[in-house]
Amino acid sequence: MYQILTDSCCDVPYEILEENNVDFISMHVSIGGTEIADDLGRHFKIADFYQQIKNGAMPTTSQVNVGRYVEFFRSYAEKKIPILYICFSSGMSGSYQSAMQAVEILKEDLPAAEVYVVDSLAASGGEGLMVYEAAQKQQAGMSLNDLYDWLEENKLTYHHWVTVNDLHHLQRGGRISKTSAAIGGLMNIKPIITVDVEGRLQNVDKVRGRKKALQLVADRISEATKDPANQTIFITTSADQEGAEEVKRHLEESIQPKEVRIFPLGTTIASHTGLGCIAVFTRGEKRS
Repeated sequence: MYQILTDSCCDVPYEILEENNVDFISMHVSIGGTEIADDLGRHFKIADFYQQIKNGAMPTTSQVNVGRYVEFFRSYAEKKIPILYICFSSGMSGSYQSAMQAVEILKEDLPAAEVYVVDSLAASGGEGLMVYEAAQKQQAGMSLNDLYDWLEENKLTYHHWVTVNDLHHLQRGGRISKTSAAIGGLMNIKPIITVDVEGRLQNVDKVRGRKKALQLVADRISEATKDPANQTIFITTSADQEGAEEVKRHLEESIQPKEVRIFPLGTTIASHTGLGCIAVFTRGEKRS
């Protein structure tokens, strides 16, 4: 048997990862002068984090360093357990490069270690949906080599459609200019964001008003979804459960997917989106 690993940017609650025998490594977030581990709700309440942002706190994030990756992988390699690590997109973080360096260092001590690293080119529930479906395939008996090949072949079939309510956080992260954030706020402009083939966020559209933004995100996901009767769709949100439920209703009415699951946006991703983010993820044809 082999071990599937991921990181906390997958934004799947830790209970679901545990149920599917997936282990994860935490990114770190600093907020209010305190550093916390993004542990997907295991010890730190995500609702408390949202409240701190609501009160004006501005969190910052740090990626997993090489040393932490080495120890994470070592805990399995020393037991001769092969590893498949599904990593946060290299288009948004240096974590993938750190993980690859860690594998090289680990193999200096343990040359026989089997460690496969997949650059998901995905984030949040896109990465999470990939991890979830990989775990299903493992449980169905797919071998490590076959699963690694399947992920490399299919990772661009995971689609992301996102809107945010607070342009200030996008401006702070360099996604839009200060002027655009100010004008957009005054005019109630909501950006529509996707993830491109290099795993980077791209602003691709904008609409006036939250309701129109949610409808457009739902429409884009409906168009992207392949074989909806057999497709699970993930929605992640930072403290807008009502908006997430609205998108879920749109999807259930338009394409009747197999399942739609709503999760809280984790502390790492929410640090960059602010409150009111709605992100929706599905599988379809390869994104281009």
